[in-house]
Amino acid sequence: MKLNYLRFGTTAFVWLLGTTLVAGQQLTDKSEIALNDLSSFKDAGKSWTIAGGVTANLNEQNALNISKGSGVLVNLPTKKNHGSDLLTLAEHGDIMLELDYLMAKGANSGIYLQGVYEIQLEDSWGMKNPQSSNNGGIYQRWDDSKPEAEKGYQGSAPRQNASKAPGTWQHIKIAFQAPKFDASGKKTDNARILGIELNGVVIHDNVELFGVTRGANGQEKALGALRLQGDHGAVAFKNIKISKLPSAAAIAGRQRGDNTDPIFIDVATTPNIRSFVYIPGGPVVVHAISVGSPQQVHFSYDLDNGSLFQAWHGEFVDATPMWDGRGNGSSRPRGVLTSFTKKPVPALAKLTDAQAAWLADTTGTGFKPKGYVLDDQDRPVFTYNIFGTKVTDAIMSMDNGQGLTRAITLEKPTDNIYALVGTASDVQEVSKGLYLLDGQSYYVKFDDAKDKPVIRDANGKKELVVLVRGKLNYSILF
Repeated sequence: MKLNYLRFGTTAFVWLLGTTLVAGQQLTDKSEIALNDLSSFKDAGKSWTIAGGVTANLNEQNALNISKGSGVLVNLPTKKNHGSDLLTLAEHGDIMLELDYLMAKGANSGIYLQGVYEIQLEDSWGMKNPQSSNNGGIYQRWDDSKPEAEKGYQGSAPRQNASKAPGTWQHIKIAFQAPKFDASGKKTDNARILGIELNGVVIHDNVELFGVTRGANGQEKALGALRLQGDHGAVAFKNIKISKLPSAAAIAGRQRGDNTDPIFIDVATTPNIRSFVYIPGGPVVVHAISVGSPQQVHFSYDLDNGSLFQAWHGEFVDATPMWDGRGNGSSRPRGVLTSFTKKPVPALAKLTDAQAAWLADTTGTGFKPKGYVLDDQDRPVFTYNIFGTKVTDAIMSMDNGQGLTRAITLEKPTDNIYALVGTASDVQEVSKGLYLLDGQSYYVKFDDAKDKPVIRDANGKKELVVLVRGKLNYSILF
């Protein structure tokens, strides 16, 4: 059947987020909450501070490390200071809200629209089946007079788990329509979440809010302050942007424009699919394979270079571009995408030293793809020849759903062969053997202390390279 979303939902939401014009008029009052200090907020408690940067400790619950500066709003509750919620001085009705947030390991927070409707923020990394109480969920309403099992009701779970790892920045966009009241103060229209997009994935579409959610600081109203929960865990925010909604008439008048039935590939029936894959902001990979897993951790591999170029959490593959009509041969991820490079190059290179220029292609390397074999769980293990040795490249999803493991093995160890582990805007070592890449987008963790990677400059980017001593094992956490 046709997968036509409500026209006031996904269609309107995607349009709202992607345009700056409505009925020929420029959107007005677009603003960003300044985070040079706490002056935009009411009576900020002692747990809230302004920082220049923040990272999480993956080995410690509810712990964040901050650096001096401005631009990042951080909540750091302690056993003595449990923290308090933070409310903006300004109030809002209908709103487009967009911000970045970062969770500590095991932390919990929330965004309360008008102070009374909570969008849950939580470390839900690796969870398969999120509920309304998990990251991105619209929290339940609550009635203490009901039986225990019925006290929570009318919450809305995200369509899929679009969460990322603690210590990485997550991006959320919310289109909210406030409740309406007549002159006597009687509510005439319920509030509504027109849409929520988390890390590039639509997780809610046209959800009606029949009343305040649990933890509300009052009753429903036409205007209310934006409220950030601060009494449940360590969390950071930045790039808080606010703008007005277009009129309902302008939204309803917009047509979807594409009624194509989507063709989705499920891991249970087709765990591996060959297709073209377009890299966001980069070229098309013509000999790509996308590999899925029941753990909801998937990746795409370039068979021409032995390169792991992207991975994602959530649903598997949308093959509509490949199979609808004549098609263009491509498929695309359906979940939260993490890109490891804008342009695939050989994963291995023979260098005079760790600072020598990387190869642009496999010319002169003796590269010869040997395909792949499937293990007993239908997971492909890739093989190819290069620099006179056979390479085995085994990439597996982690059982906890938090990322991938990779084992690169040289059949005949050869001197001075390096692996390019990541190309990113920045690379920082956050603890021994653990690196954070690309604007805090993903981690790389080395299993053996003897594998000592080098962070180097290359064409305005940073590269993480490491000498392959016969076998290289590492994990990618995202």
